[in-house]
Amino acid sequence: MKAVQITGFGTPDVLLVTTVDRPAPGAGDVLVAVEAASVNGHDTLVRSGGLRMVSGRKFPIGLGLDFAGVVAATGPDVRGLRVGDRVWGTVHPREKHAVAGAAEYVVVPAGRLSAAPAGISSAEAASLVVAGATALIGLRDVVRLAAGERVLVRGAAGGVGTAAVQLAHAMGGHVTALARDWHAAALRDLGADEVFDYGTTTSDRLGPFDVIFDTVGSELTCYRSRLTSSGRMVTIGLSGPAFAAIAASTVHGSRRIRAFSANPGEAVLRDLAGYVASGALRPVVDSIHPLADIRLAHQAFERGGVLGKHVIAVAG
Repeated sequence: MKAVQITGFGTPDVLLVTTVDRPAPGAGDVLVAVEAASVNGHDTLVRSGGLRMVSGRKFPIGLGLDFAGVVAATGPDVRGLRVGDRVWGTVHPREKHAVAGAAEYVVVPAGRLSAAPAGISSAEAASLVVAGATALIGLRDVVRLAAGERVLVRGAAGGVGTAAVQLAHAMGGHVTALARDWHAAALRDLGADEVFDYGTTTSDRLGPFDVIFDTVGSELTCYRSRLTSSGRMVTIGLSGPAFAAIAASTVHGSRRIRAFSANPGEAVLRDLAGYVASGALRPVVDSIHPLADIRLAHQAFERGGVLGKHVIAVAG
C-alpha cells in the first residue's frame, strides 16, 4: 500500500510517498481504509523536526494526524464497529508511527474512532476531525464558553479558526473574528458577528472579551489585556514567546492564558458529529490534493492565507 513517510527532518521536499506493507489490527484495533486526511500544524512540525522530542529520530516516520474512511477489518475485542462502516478518527499525536493517517490504510485503537457524520464526503469529514475537536475542546471544556459571552477568535480563517467561529456561535457567543478582510464575508456566513482585518487592527482597538480563542501564538500579553475581569484565554499557537506569556499570566487568576493540545477520542468525535448533523458545524475545505501531491499541500499550508483546511485525497 502507499503511505507518506519522512526519512529525515526538513522542508516539504523530505516527504515521500512510498510502498509499505499493509498493517494488521491487533486486539482492540481497527484497520481503516483511508479515503482522506488533512494537513495539520502538527504534521508540519513533525516533518520539520520541531517535535523531535516527541516523534524521536528513528525513521521512517509516518505523517497524517487525522483521517476519514471505511472500516476494512477489526481485531479481537472490538465492539460496535463493523466492516464497511464509515468512520473518522485520529492517530495518537504523542506516539511515533511508521504509518499514520496519510496512507491507504491505518490501524488505530477503536477508542480513537467514531461513526463519521452522514451527508458529507470523506474529504469534508477529514477537514473537521482535529480542527473541529480542537475548537470544541477549547471552547466547551477549557474556557467553558457560556451563552451571551463575547468571544474573539484569532486566526479565524484557518481550519481550527473556522470551526471555532461556528461552534462559538452555536454555543450562543457573540463572535468577533480576526482574519484578513478578504475572508470577512465567509466568516460572517459561518456565524461571526464582527470581522476585523488583523493586518490593520491592533489589539487596543478590540474588546473587551469574556473569551479569547487564539490560534496564532503571538502578542498574547497584548490580547490578554483585552479580557474582562473574569475573562479566559486559550491558545494553541505555541512558540518560545508564547510559553513566556503563558508563564507570566499564571499570576492573574482567571485571566491567565491556558494552552492545550486536543487529543480527541470517541466521545469528542461523537459530540462533534452531532454538531455536524444539526447543521451547526460545516466543513470548510480550501483545497484537495491527491496523495502524490502531499508536498504541494504542505507548501500551501505553510504559505498561509488559507480559508479552512487543506485536505489529502487518499482514495475514493
